[in-house]
Amino acid sequence: QDEEKWDFILVSDIHEAGSEKEIKRKKFLDELSKKGFTIKKIEDKKLFYGVRAPKQIFQKYQGLLRKPDNRLQNPNVHQDVPATTRIRIVNFILQNTTTPDLEKLHDLMKKKVFEATFPLHEKEEVREFLNEKWARWRGIFCQQPIEKIRCYFGEKVALYFAWLGWYTYLLGIAAVVGTVVFVAGITVFSSSQVSKEICEASNTIMCPLCDQNCSFWLLSDTCTYAKVTHMIDNEGTVLFAMFMAIWATVFLELWKRQRATVVTKWDLYRWDEEEEELAMELINNLQHEPQQYQHSYFRSTIILLLVLLMIAVLIGIAHALVIYRVIAMALFTQSNFAFLHEQANTIAVMTGAILHYITIVIMTKVNRHVALYLCDLEKPRTFSQRENNFTVKIFTFQFFTNFSSLIYIAFFLGRINGHPGNYVRIAGKWRLEECHPSGCITDLFIQMAIIMLLKQTISNMVEYLVPWIAYKLRKKQQRPKKRRMILGEEEEAEDPCKRQWLSNYQLNEVNIFSLFDEFLEMVIQYSFTTIFVAAFPLAPLLAFCNNLFEIRLDAIKMMRLCRRMVPRKANDIGIWLHVLEAIGILAVIGNGLVIAITSDFIPMQVYKYTYSPCMTENNTGVDCSTGYINHSLSIFRIQDFEPYTNGEPGLAPTGLCCRYRDYRNADDYSYTVQFWHIFAARLAFLILFEHVALCVKLIAAWYVPDVPQLVKNQLLDRKHSNLREELRWVMPQKV
Repeated sequence: QDEEKWDFILVSDIHEAGSEKEIKRKKFLDELSKKGFTIKKIEDKKLFYGVRAPKQIFQKYQGLLRKPDNRLQNPNVHQDVPATTRIRIVNFILQNTTTPDLEKLHDLMKKKVFEATFPLHEKEEVREFLNEKWARWRGIFCQQPIEKIRCYFGEKVALYFAWLGWYTYLLGIAAVVGTVVFVAGITVFSSSQVSKEICEASNTIMCPLCDQNCSFWLLSDTCTYAKVTHMIDNEGTVLFAMFMAIWATVFLELWKRQRATVVTKWDLYRWDEEEEELAMELINNLQHEPQQYQHSYFRSTIILLLVLLMIAVLIGIAHALVIYRVIAMALFTQSNFAFLHEQANTIAVMTGAILHYITIVIMTKVNRHVALYLCDLEKPRTFSQRENNFTVKIFTFQFFTNFSSLIYIAFFLGRINGHPGNYVRIAGKWRLEECHPSGCITDLFIQMAIIMLLKQTISNMVEYLVPWIAYKLRKKQQRPKKRRMILGEEEEAEDPCKRQWLSNYQLNEVNIFSLFDEFLEMVIQYSFTTIFVAAFPLAPLLAFCNNLFEIRLDAIKMMRLCRRMVPRKANDIGIWLHVLEAIGILAVIGNGLVIAITSDFIPMQVYKYTYSPCMTENNTGVDCSTGYINHSLSIFRIQDFEPYTNGEPGLAPTGLCCRYRDYRNADDYSYTVQFWHIFAARLAFLILFEHVALCVKLIAAWYVPDVPQLVKNQLLDRKHSNLREELRWVMPQKV
């Protein structure tokens, strides 16, 4: 039965006899035959070639990469090679076999000589177990069989699922804390002194929010908005942001321990990827010379400039979204529909967020092509180096694609728009948006909520439905032909391999980036969960719920909808760990900036401890934030409006001035002393928060060792026993 097991399948169209494609195909298959490969041909609508490598190849591999102690104890014994190792070695040889025309499989596939290459989903016990216990929605809360995943898909896929499971497990803790903070915000929904003041401010007339058809409005009209803002922007959020900075560090440190335990069990702790790659090259071609390390400063400079240019383009797209919001706001306020007119700002924010999601979907595809092109320019030495370079570039591009708009809302919205009588305008016409009197944090909350919900619903549905529909369509197309073959050519249809090869061919194609895409999706989600979590405490909860489904979704895709991935050996998640550590530092900076700049936490504390009734009068019964709203609004004289401001006066006659959110003098509109007090307090808090959070991160990293003592002791005992065994072999020779 083992004789009928095939390592790889090559699929080709049926070309005309004597055509260039047919000759190229024959040359490639001849090269494989010279290396001792067994080749079996089956003809259907396509040509299928099953290839099986000779045993000597795997014996060479075992001989080259066997541990010294094994070599000493049993120099002639060759154990069976695991299926994952067989597939990996055969794939390497297929990809690196060169025809007399100096063409490799990659070139032949570009020229349509071969259409597809893939290893088979075998009908084996491990596969049945994974299909039954792992790739099922009912197992959503069950532990993953990492050992079985490794036996079927290799170490790299197993480590991805081990990492994703561990991340989801610890997200549960962050989700609980985030939900508690959010619920606590809801409980103080109406009890906040600030929102109470806004709701009671029926005499406070605010300046119009746009130039045309916008009336003066009462501050009390935005009572609900103020309550929602305080639900997010309260003292609990500050503590939660600090907690998430520590959580990110502890998560990574605990993952390092988990990874060390897993790879030690697999005997891969000291595994060397470069040695593995060199061994495979020598097995494929004994005359192979290793490619030397090279570095070109000129090439690096060109690539750096191109990366910066791409980042500038992505920031430009974020600017375009800002312009859309400004113009949409102006158009909605001029609308005849009462709902659009009244809710212009909220609708502009929400449609802007949906547009941002669409740009993310489109730019993800563009970013991939640009990153691949830059990797080709770099000419990396090995596949793993190429993968690392690609990872750094695509993550950088994706980060700016996802976060440029959020950065604008968090740190620039309402801070660069000028003031009544002297607004900053786009093209001298449309004035920039301004924040609500209770702060800009709700805009950031809405933007993050919409993007996360859309990414986790639409993106996941597309991720599952597209391969499912594609698989069903391919299966349907093949079915009539199969029936005809059974009726017409009974003896060929009986070939036991044919049905298996066809059913595997009907599955969706996988490529080297299939697993990479899953990692990227999760790392971007991790960024959303940590970087702006101060504005969106529900982010960990949404991520946790998403990941419970994501694990099973990926499992079902890999087991039933896609061809078998080529297993890859690994002892870590690679450069993704460095990316996650960078996100951890960005999370500290991002949350510090959100609390210091976006939130009203600092202005409120400055008011409480400097200007409030508690400080100016000996009145202990009064809430210290009483009078904060009045204190945070400046006065503007209506006659100082720009000449082309065509508002609807409405409430104006009762007083010749209106209020706006800022700290400016009423006579010359220059900044007040309070503004500089708050500015200094923001800066001081930012420095203090970031230093404290980074110190706590460093202490947490030191406190939790990367490698458990048990693993260290196992490695120590193994080294000791190896040396003793070697000494036993050396001593008799001396005697």
